[in-house]
Amino acid sequence: MYWVRRSAIVLAVLLCLSFIAWSVPRILDPTSKDAEKRAKDQRWVASSPYFLDRQLCRWISLCGIHHLRKDPASHGYDWEDDEDYNDDLSGELRRTRAWDEDVAAPSGKRNVLQRRRVLKEVPDYVYRYAPLVHLYSGEEFWPSDIREHLEHMTVYQDSTVHNSTDWSLHNLGQLNKLNGMVTLHSNDDVESRPPWLHSHNNIPEPFEDDPDTGGSPPARRPNNEDLSNREHSTWYDTNKDHPVHRLSDPRKYGSSFDRSRRNRYLTKNPLEERGHKPDSDGYSRAPAVLVLVDKGEGVVDAFWFFFYSYNLGQTVFGMRFGNHVGDWEHFMIRFQDGKPRGVFLSEHEAGQSYVWDALEKSSTGRPIIYSAVGSHAMYPQAGDHPYVLPFKMLKDVTDKGPLWDPGLNNYAYHYDYTLEKDVEESSTRRSPSLVAAANNPQAPTSWFHYTGRWGDEVYALSDLRQWRLFGQYHYTTGPTGPKFKSLDRKQLCKKEKCLVGYELDPKRSWRD
Repeated sequence: MYWVRRSAIVLAVLLCLSFIAWSVPRILDPTSKDAEKRAKDQRWVASSPYFLDRQLCRWISLCGIHHLRKDPASHGYDWEDDEDYNDDLSGELRRTRAWDEDVAAPSGKRNVLQRRRVLKEVPDYVYRYAPLVHLYSGEEFWPSDIREHLEHMTVYQDSTVHNSTDWSLHNLGQLNKLNGMVTLHSNDDVESRPPWLHSHNNIPEPFEDDPDTGGSPPARRPNNEDLSNREHSTWYDTNKDHPVHRLSDPRKYGSSFDRSRRNRYLTKNPLEERGHKPDSDGYSRAPAVLVLVDKGEGVVDAFWFFFYSYNLGQTVFGMRFGNHVGDWEHFMIRFQDGKPRGVFLSEHEAGQSYVWDALEKSSTGRPIIYSAVGSHAMYPQAGDHPYVLPFKMLKDVTDKGPLWDPGLNNYAYHYDYTLEKDVEESSTRRSPSLVAAANNPQAPTSWFHYTGRWGDEVYALSDLRQWRLFGQYHYTTGPTGPKFKSLDRKQLCKKEKCLVGYELDPKRSWRD
């Protein structure tokens, strides 16, 4: 009887462990997996040379536990003493356009599409309300230049080196002709922490005066009311296929944005143009990417994309999860007739949306946002931001570190997503869906259409750098580029169900 009881206890424990191993990965990653993904996962598990490791991975989701070790953000490298890396002369800021070195000499002949292309300015209101980004004070991986990132990468096709010519921002889109999974793979072992991964030379220049002071506090309004009960139109749910609808009689509320103000916002003032201007306050050598998307009827989405060469994952009980090479984050502002109405902040696989008045502002009325340490997820407040796991075991952290002004250095574009519909990629007669803005007419566009990944493919289980516990990888695959961040979205969020906040809530989850 004693052995029966002990056997029952052991069996119950094993069943509990099996249930935990089955359920936890699904809780942490609720996305469904098709047959192709399951087959790929089986191949990943089979890459381990050890029988016990494969069985532990299959049955209780403990993969590569013999690889577990500390993964510090930095190895103590003194980048300031590296003369090769410190290439700024006499401490001067290098403000040349990052694509100039790649531009071929003009040929005198232009194709039909180039001759027909009409360059559009970036509306003044976009730069007037450009975000100010607080990077984390203890950050180790700073904003990066996508051109410099490419210099340290090799193209891989289905985990095999693709021998080809040099790739640049001007021809990267040609990789879409390759079959299979295409990735940009680091030429260096990222765990050796090469200097280009940190991008220390791109730390923003400090502001002489604190732009945080004098700003208006965020509006305090309840969050639980439906948008249709509060807004005068459906600006929060529109694109060219779904026009804006007025929800109330305009005579009841009066004009919220009169014609004279609208003209003032839409008129470009060359003296106030911010792109590539030599202003040291908040300037970073790493260009941001500004993509303007016209949604029709006066609604424009301004997507500010920020690139980092490395995403450092967070730690749970000293174990780090979620590292990957290449990291794209974004902040979107939705304008209606030149007036900012709402915003979206990208955070991991989703993000948060707020009405414009909810955000913290600078003394000049610009939104102030925060980049989390390591992951670079975007948040509207400084502090701790728990996600996924309970008891704050996994959290992002933000603070009032160096302030970055992406309006000072950026690639600016206009994007028309309707030109992507029902058109084959091989067509050469179609109008370009992405056009450089007038303030940077030579800005490259090919890189934007690249469908592959901007970093290494997930490392195999046989790789000493890799482990996976309950579905969470130490190293994941690098991200896709800005084109694949739902630029055609109707709502502020990327997902269909979009909750828009009217006040900042530190307890709000990025899944909301």
